[in-house]
Order: sequence, then C-alpha cells, then structure tokens
Amino acid sequence: MADINYIKTPHILISRVDAIGDVVLTLPVAVYIKQLFPKATVSFLGRTYTQPVINTMASVDAFINYDELKKISEGQQIEYLQKQNVDAIIHVLPNKHIARIARQAGIKLRIGTTNRVFHWFTCNNLVKLSRKKSDLHEAQLNLVLLKPLGLKHIPSLQEIVSHNEFLSKVELTPALNAVLSGNKFNLIIHPKSHGSGMEWGLDNFAELIHILQPEKFNIIVTGSENEKALLANWLKTLPPTVQDMTGKMSLGQLITFISKSGGLIASGTGPLHLAALTGINTLGLFPSLRPIHPGRWAPVGKKAGYIESGTNNLETITPFMVAEQVKTWL
Repeated sequence: MADINYIKTPHILISRVDAIGDVVLTLPVAVYIKQLFPKATVSFLGRTYTQPVINTMASVDAFINYDELKKISEGQQIEYLQKQNVDAIIHVLPNKHIARIARQAGIKLRIGTTNRVFHWFTCNNLVKLSRKKSDLHEAQLNLVLLKPLGLKHIPSLQEIVSHNEFLSKVELTPALNAVLSGNKFNLIIHPKSHGSGMEWGLDNFAELIHILQPEKFNIIVTGSENEKALLANWLKTLPPTVQDMTGKMSLGQLITFISKSGGLIASGTGPLHLAALTGINTLGLFPSLRPIHPGRWAPVGKKAGYIESGTNNLETITPFMVAEQVKTWL
C-alpha cells in the first residue's frame, strides 16, 4: 500500500469532473488536505465550466482542465500527468479513463472506492464507501476518501462550514451592479435545475413572487443561456418589477452576483450550493426521496437552510410556506 506521509510537500490531485453542485461540495476536500499537509500543493482536475467555482477556494493551488486534457492523445495525457509530479490522486468521482491514466503515469498513491471494479485494477488504496446507503451528507462522503491520508474522523456539517474559504475573484460590471438594489432585499429566484434536482414548478414560483411585497423585495430571476428560452414566456407573466437576468452572466459573474445578493431560492441545483458557499441566505426545496433528499444534498453554508416536503414530490411545499421563511431574512 503506497504511503506519502514521508513527503513534506506532497502534490495531491482531487479529481471531480461533473457538475457545479458536486464540485462545490468537493471543495472542503482541499481545505482538509491542507490541514493534514500544510505545505501540500493541491490541484483540482475539473471541467472548463466549473473552473470559476474551483477558483473561489483558497486551498486549491492549481486547476487542471479535463476538457483540454482529453484533446491530446492518451500517451500525451500520461506524459502531462508525469510532468505535474503528482504524489497522490483522489478519485472523488469515479472515472475509468482518469483512473487508467493516473496509474499509467505512475502516481504513487491512487485513492478510489471499492464499489467500482475498475478501481481494483487502477487504484492502490481502496476506501469502502457506499453513497446510496450512507446517511452522510455528500460533503462528508467526499471527505471519507481522505482517510488514507490520515483524516481520523468525518467532520460535522457545522465544522465544514466553519472552514469555508470562499473568495470571489470576479468583478461585476457597472450594469450588473446596477441590478442590485441598495434599499430593498435582493432576492434571487433560480427556478430551473438542468435536471439535477426536482423542480418546484413555475406556477409556484409565480405565486411566491406575487406574495412578496415589491416595496421590500428586489426579485431577480436567474438561469443559464439554455434556460432563458424555457423561461421566456413565463417571465412575461410576472410583475414588471421582476428583473430577468437569465443568460446574462458568465458563471464567474453569477458567483459574485450571488455573493452580493441577500438570498436565493432554488431546488437542489448548482446555484443553490453556490449561494450557500458564498454565505448568503439560502433556501433549498427538497423531496423526502433518496438519493436526492436534503440529508444528502442540503446546501452547506452559514445561512443555508431547506424545506423538505415529507413526500416523494414537492407538492406539499406551498408558496406561502416559502414566503414565510423568506420574510425572516429581512
């Protein structure tokens, strides 16, 4: 079994090449690596579109772009990894291709889970971890993979929040700053989820918007470029005071914009986890349905909370219930 504890300044690579929310909940891994190895270099292997998220974490020293890596031949990929002098790789998201080239690159310590057959041939330190059956939150499950590096206990969510290192690195343009009100509560509503969470429904969000007083709330609707078309007709039915910001920001701008707002409401989707990360008031809407229940995917932040339906859908969560929660933010 490989060991890197004798290396004073190890280079440790975190591999997670999926969506925004997943990446947000993997960032604490970098923080805890630095606690275990204060002089370590921590790199993060991710996708082009999640780089702005990864860049918000002070404990991540370098970003390796998986989309760019895939453009070169496998031989060149292996050579590239060898040149990075990586001492350990943590396969937070199992990926057969990444596991294979990490082994071929001769990375000393390769940590993966036992429940992927290809890890038995590509990793040399296997951690028993069943995400489906566990009662741990996703952020805690990711930290289980640090046990081979010396992590003795899995921290509580409160402990994880207390080690948050969020730092916004993108400046807003004057036009984007102007969308935020100086004398009202800036409330972001992010109604769609790219299929990553169970959606509450546009009718419910519309009713919520009508309940909230326009004199007190500056309501801003956000969404990706793809979601802009899906929301266009619905947005026309909303009060003229509602601001449409769908498809108008890069991810880096959206992160900073969220951090300067007062609160955000969404189902279990990337912007919900971004809002929690930035430390603003965050409200997630969740069904009591495994594996997408809040026990696994609740937002993790200083002012983050959620409403759970108690059923396998979101029908029991009413606009009035959500409005009452949001009013406590004023």
